[in-house]
Amino acid sequence: MANNGPNWDGLLKWSLSHSNGASSSSGISEEDRQWFVEAMQAHTIDSISRMKVISQIMKMPEQVLEAQGVTPDDLEGMLAELQEHVESIDLANDLHSIGGLVPLLSYLKNSNAKIRAKSADVLTTVVQNNPRSQQLVMEANGFEPLLTNFIADPDIRVRTKALGAISSLIRNNQPGITAFRLANGYAGLRDALVSDTVRFQRKALNLLHYLLQESNSDCKIVRDLGFPRIMIHLASNQDFEVREFALRGLLELAREESVRNLDRGDVNLRQLLEERTRRIIVMSDEDLCAAREERQLVDSLWTVCYDEPSLLRERGLVYLPSDDELAPDVVRDRFEPPLRAWAARRHDETSESPVPLLLGPAQ
Repeated sequence: MANNGPNWDGLLKWSLSHSNGASSSSGISEEDRQWFVEAMQAHTIDSISRMKVISQIMKMPEQVLEAQGVTPDDLEGMLAELQEHVESIDLANDLHSIGGLVPLLSYLKNSNAKIRAKSADVLTTVVQNNPRSQQLVMEANGFEPLLTNFIADPDIRVRTKALGAISSLIRNNQPGITAFRLANGYAGLRDALVSDTVRFQRKALNLLHYLLQESNSDCKIVRDLGFPRIMIHLASNQDFEVREFALRGLLELAREESVRNLDRGDVNLRQLLEERTRRIIVMSDEDLCAAREERQLVDSLWTVCYDEPSLLRERGLVYLPSDDELAPDVVRDRFEPPLRAWAARRHDETSESPVPLLLGPAQ
């Protein structure tokens, strides 16, 4: 907060005088006035009320907020609180009905980079695994400012957060995927991959892999835009997540056989796989465990591209999902005490209570 904090009374007067087209606050009931003040100041109030208050503040012009002592840090904290509320899918869907979604989208164009980044972060939470909110954001034209921030914002953190929001917005959302494709979103992904920001690269590779899985026809777009060369380079990255995501993308391209989207005769591709294989072979047991996904990807990519077992498979270094399963306990079955085995079989053969054994004549 600036100095002693924002001037909540001043914000109240401005908000009430501009609500519902009123030119003054004379028509506002004392009950509504009291609610607003208490909501501004209370720390233990229900989520809907807090979301309404935050929505009111987001509607206020930047110059009004500045005049009342509200700093960018204050607004970022307010957005962080909103994000906590919308973690509930029901409250996320309520955000539009209480008038908060459109102001939140407008914050994507805020003059402060921290606010643009945080608003995208909140949107990610709103739309994640939430078809209803995905639809509401698309209908409110929320995709366009997100795409603009992803492609053109001068701040790399804003671009990264916008990409995260886009990724959550278009997953399992066919209209969103179509909009991304038509807006040349793949060109933005390519630019993200050649950036020097690891987090940005991870998010771009993750979304790219998802899109290739959703539509095999997009493999041709990726090939024509030169992605294979970039992913081959990234598959040697020092960051293990970047390596794995790049290998996943290359494997998706290699598996699409209708068109050769990955040049299997590419010398750089073969050199990459040979180099990764050599590095895996000399790994310690601990590093091998951490690289089990990479081991599987390198083996699969080699097999698909060259139609032969990889050296990793010959060395027994390929991780398989079955490796996590417990081995069958054949020793117990073979050496179980005979009387115990007989008793177990007798118990399975009948559900009736055993007849008591008479040891002598009845009295």
